[in-house]
Amino acid sequence: MTLFLASIPSPSTNTIDIGPLTIHFYGILIAIGVIVAVVVSKKRYEHFGGNGSLLERISIWAVVIGFIGARLAYVSTHTGRFTGRPWAMLFIWEGGLALYGGIFFGALTVVFLVHRWGGDLLAFGDATAIGIPLAQAIGRFGNYFNQELFGTPTDLPWGLEIAPANRPEAYSAFETFHPTFLYEAIWNALILVPIILILERKGKLAKGSSFPLYLILYGFIRFVMELLRTDTTFRLLGVSRNGWVSLGAMLIGAAMLYYFQRRGEKRTYVGRSTWIAPSPKAEPVARA
Repeated sequence: MTLFLASIPSPSTNTIDIGPLTIHFYGILIAIGVIVAVVVSKKRYEHFGGNGSLLERISIWAVVIGFIGARLAYVSTHTGRFTGRPWAMLFIWEGGLALYGGIFFGALTVVFLVHRWGGDLLAFGDATAIGIPLAQAIGRFGNYFNQELFGTPTDLPWGLEIAPANRPEAYSAFETFHPTFLYEAIWNALILVPIILILERKGKLAKGSSFPLYLILYGFIRFVMELLRTDTTFRLLGVSRNGWVSLGAMLIGAAMLYYFQRRGEKRTYVGRSTWIAPSPKAEPVARA
């Protein structure tokens, strides 16, 4: 018997009505992603010798300012979507958060507050190198419910069905598209995260190296997805804005990774930990 997918159906609705309240799946999934990111990052930061309560305090500010930055970045590149209804810029439940804008403003917030409140910035970054991609993997399913950010048409068995009202005008005659949300979610959860954890466990990553490795690995998948996406409003040499930002993230991540690996500062672990620090080399025994 042959088992195969004909296509992936899109949800018939992206909301739940509870009495007078309308709750959007996009918002639910973003909230779940944020919670997962904070819980996982807190545990890792404590393993790296940091104060978990400090991470929680900083995370609240980073999430709020990061969301504002993500929305502003999206609005600045999709102004046509808000023509005639500028108030819709506040409707984040309709979708429209530029991830790199959120990471940039969130990172600035973290750097400022860690310095101000006396945390360990490198340990903080390494702690979030697992929490952030897990949150992204969860949040991407919000795009699934909104039927947005999909790729070009495809007749592959896992092609995503998109309702006519949500198809780009240039592809209105096509029914199934690349589920780029799913590609990115699978990469983050099943490839990116395991790679970082395995390298940490084997003692291959110096302190400060996990976050730049995340930038490299995420930048790669995002660049590939940008080549497939159909919602971009600007391209230079065939590459979208986010595609160029992804290349920049990979280059910055590579430079940071090289620096921290050469510096070779070992992590300090506290309590029971799944991640094992590399053992220092034994000093040679002096002979009389």
